[in-house]
Amino acid sequence: MTSKTQLAKLGLFDAKVPRYTSYPTAPHFSNDVGSELFGRWISEIPENSEVSLYIHVPFCRRLCWFCACRTQGTSSASPVASYLETLKQELAILKARLPKGVRLSRLHWGGGTPTLLEPSMMEDLCAAIFDVATMAEGGEFSVEIDPNEIDEPRLKVLSQAGMNRASIGVQDFDDEIQKTIGRIQGYDVTRDAVEMIRAHGVHSLNADILFGLPHQTPKRITESVQKLLSLEPDRVALYGYAHVPWMAKRQQMIPSDTLPTPEERLNLFEISRKLFLWDGYDEIGIDHFAKPKDGLAVAQQAGSLRRNFQGYTDDQSDVLIGVGASSISRFPKGFAQNAPATSTHVAAIREGRFSISRGHIFKDEDAMRGRIIEMIMCNFEIDIAEIVARFGISRANLHARLLDVSSQFPGMLNFTDAGLFIPTNARPLTRMIARAFDAYDLSKAGHSSAI
Repeated sequence: MTSKTQLAKLGLFDAKVPRYTSYPTAPHFSNDVGSELFGRWISEIPENSEVSLYIHVPFCRRLCWFCACRTQGTSSASPVASYLETLKQELAILKARLPKGVRLSRLHWGGGTPTLLEPSMMEDLCAAIFDVATMAEGGEFSVEIDPNEIDEPRLKVLSQAGMNRASIGVQDFDDEIQKTIGRIQGYDVTRDAVEMIRAHGVHSLNADILFGLPHQTPKRITESVQKLLSLEPDRVALYGYAHVPWMAKRQQMIPSDTLPTPEERLNLFEISRKLFLWDGYDEIGIDHFAKPKDGLAVAQQAGSLRRNFQGYTDDQSDVLIGVGASSISRFPKGFAQNAPATSTHVAAIREGRFSISRGHIFKDEDAMRGRIIEMIMCNFEIDIAEIVARFGISRANLHARLLDVSSQFPGMLNFTDAGLFIPTNARPLTRMIARAFDAYDLSKAGHSSAI
């Protein structure tokens, strides 16, 4: 690993940069995209093609203080049932515009807490979804599962509907850390949920764990990672906690003076990283780990790893359709986002129209820069031949741009006639290197720590 002194000189511990799950990033979306254009993009999807579908459920039984997602708390099923009716109406509107024969390569339920839905609600939602499009052969149906909000009846409905991948949030198993971030979830509860999931025939398991949390120490994160490894997840997302209380007001409940420094964050990441590698996981991109036979590891080996709003994926579909409040859709021509406020979204759907409030139409070099950034984030390299072939830029022009970026990180990158490569010791800088190819003004948006 490159010394902390070198990384500090390059600004790693002070930088605030995007996570680059899209390009341009969501803060640069505008009102240039509305419901009419979104509907046209839907109708332009080729017949008999495959798309991804994301369903957003913005409700939680309780609001975790660390979370920056668009969610709202509820203690009863009533608002969830009402929202379900809106989802069904939105799916019906989508069905009316979707070309014939479209199938789902991926179906993902996120939130919030999708498992707040009662079993009968889950059955209704599955019926509405599969009335719009069926799963493609080899398709993946995944659901984010809160171990505190799951039981046998719900798992039975989901498994019978075809769920073949489950995703659980762990964050950290330490009691003090859980109390500080407002997320109480013991190891026993998590283990029992995992056993229930597998008992229902769902053998592909994702898990999320965070580094950079308040009161987190090398000893504590070591213990939490080892407990997680005992559950044998197929893939793990090791995310850095993003403390952005100016954006997520609930994070103001977390005392800033309990957070590790950027240098300590890097150490927490490295400790976790080594534990996953020692246990036989492959390293995927900047923050994922997967067993060698998992789809992410296979995609990485094949050079087909992709990146989207859910992070790393092996899905090759060019279209991702987001359903529900705040959901973002991706098309070959741009992005479109539903109204973030649930009330605004519901009002639009009940008027019989999509609730698109903003988005982005690709222009100029957006597609090329987006692909370059995706290459960096997924493969730690930029293949000059691919970029020249796909986007028509001259080799000399691209070569000059890569040389300029390489000079911004002296002695850190490998630059040849074939392209730009980020060696292992420089990979903590990956998001900063990606930022060097970002043409948009990053000062207009608050981003998280580069590490």
